[in-house]
Amino acid sequence: MTSPIPPARHGAEPSPDPQAASGPETSRHPQAASGPETSRHPQAVPHLQASPHSRATSGPEACPHPRAGLGGAVLPHHEARLLVAGEAAGLGGDELGNRITRAAQALSQLRPGPLFCGMRNNLASVLRYLAAWRSGRPIALLDPDLPTETLADLAGRFRPVALLGFTHAADGSPPARRDVPDPHPDLAVLLATSGSTGNPKLVRLSRQAVLANAQAIATALSITPGEIAPTSLPLHYSYGLSVLNSHLVAGATVMLTEAGLLERSFWTHLDAHRCTSLAAVPYQYEMLRRLRYDRSEHPTIATLTQAGGRLGAELVAEFSGKADRFFVMYGQTEATARIAVMPPDRLADKPGSVGVAVPGGRLDIEEGEVVYHGPNVMMGYAETAADLARGDDLGGVLHTGDLGRLDSDGFLSITGRLKRIAKIFGVRVNLDDVERLLRGSGPVAATSGDDRVTVWAEGLDAAGCAGLARRLGAELRVHWSGFDVRGVDRLPLLATGKIDYRALEARA
Repeated sequence: MTSPIPPARHGAEPSPDPQAASGPETSRHPQAASGPETSRHPQAVPHLQASPHSRATSGPEACPHPRAGLGGAVLPHHEARLLVAGEAAGLGGDELGNRITRAAQALSQLRPGPLFCGMRNNLASVLRYLAAWRSGRPIALLDPDLPTETLADLAGRFRPVALLGFTHAADGSPPARRDVPDPHPDLAVLLATSGSTGNPKLVRLSRQAVLANAQAIATALSITPGEIAPTSLPLHYSYGLSVLNSHLVAGATVMLTEAGLLERSFWTHLDAHRCTSLAAVPYQYEMLRRLRYDRSEHPTIATLTQAGGRLGAELVAEFSGKADRFFVMYGQTEATARIAVMPPDRLADKPGSVGVAVPGGRLDIEEGEVVYHGPNVMMGYAETAADLARGDDLGGVLHTGDLGRLDSDGFLSITGRLKRIAKIFGVRVNLDDVERLLRGSGPVAATSGDDRVTVWAEGLDAAGCAGLARRLGAELRVHWSGFDVRGVDRLPLLATGKIDYRALEARA
C-alpha cells in the first residue's frame, strides 16, 4: 500500500528544556520520550509539575495491586500486555504491575486532587494513567497539544495538582488547591466534551462506568487474550481510550504508536507486531479507501471497528469485505465510549443501523431522542473544581441529544442531532440530511448561518459549488440561494478525526 506525504503527527513530542513546565517528554533525553519504561529512569513519572504545598499521601496512593471492579474485572488484567511500536519485548504480567506500582508511588507525593495528563499514545502516558487508576486518583486525559490559553483556563477552573505531558503547559505551577473540596471518591477519569478549541466541560466518569464499558465492549467484540490492537486513535479521545481499556480488561495486547494512518511506520509496525484489529472513524476509512487498503498486505488484521460518526453505506460494504469481522458502533463520551454495537452478521439485513445496546445497557426513544440506560453513563458534567466533588447526577440515564428510531428487534438507527437543525427562509433543515445527500460528492460538512446553510466541500471549484447549491435546493425544496457552498482544500479535523465544526463556523 503506498503512502502519500504524511501530515503532522498527533501528539508529537515537544523539545523544550527537560525541567520546564511544558512537560516530561523531551528531545534532550530521547529515552524519556517513552517515559518510565527506560532503564535509565526506572522510577520515573518524569518531571512532576506539582501544585504548591505538595505532601505525601498514604492509603490507596501506594496500593500495590490493581483495583477490582464489576464482576472482578481488573484494569489491567494480569495477562494484558503493552507493546511499544518497533520494540521486540513487550511489557506484561508482574513487570507491568511493578512499573504501575512505581509510577503510583511517584504520584503519591502529590496532594489529593485531580491530575491533568497530556495523553499521548506512548508508554509514559499509559503507565501514568494506569498508576492514577490504581491509586484511586482522578485523572483528566487531555489533548497534549492544547493551546496555552485553553490549558490555562482548564487549570484555573479545575485546580489540578500537576500538569504532565503537555506541549504548551502554562508557566509555573497550577493554582494552589485552597478552599477546593476533594474530588468524589467514585471519580476516576475526566474527558473533554469538545476538541482543542473553546472552553470544554469535562465529563466525569466513575470507576464503575469505565470498567463496565470496557467489559461490555470486550464481550460484544469477543476480545480474547490473543488479540493485538494498535493505537490508531488518540488515547484522550473516548473511542481510542475504550480500545485500550477493553483490551487491557480482556488480557489482550495493545501496540502503542504515535504514528498516524498516513505514515509508513504505522503499517510497518502493525505488520511486524502482527496486529489483529484496527479501529477507525469515518474520515480514516475515507483515507484508507484513497490509500487503496489491501487486506492481503496486512493479513493478520481480522477485525475492523468503526465509531465516531455515520459511515456511508458504500464504505460499510467495502470494508466489511476486507475483514473477517466489521463492527459498526455508536457511542458518546458521556457513556464512557460505546452505547451500541452492530453484530457483523446483521450488517446486510439491518442497513444503516448502529446495532443493539451493549451488554448491560438498554435503549429507549423518548419524543424522538435516543435515551440510553446503563452502568457506563457518566456521573455528570463538570465546569469547575467544585463539580468534581459531586456524586452521580444522572443515575445511569443519558439523554444523548441524538434523534433515532428502534426497530422491532431493538436495532437502533440514528437519524440526526437535536441541535443540528438550521432554518432557511423559515424552513427547518437537518444539517445531517444535507451531508448525507452530498456524501457521494466527496468530503463535505454543513454548518448553519443567518437564514442559510454553509456547505464546505473539499476540492470543489466555483462551478461545482454552484451545482451543489442548486442540487440541494431541488432535493430539499428550498431556494438554492439558501445554500452557501464553499470549496476548501481540506476540511479541518479534530484530533479524534471528526470534522471540526467550530473551526468552520469561525470562517463563515
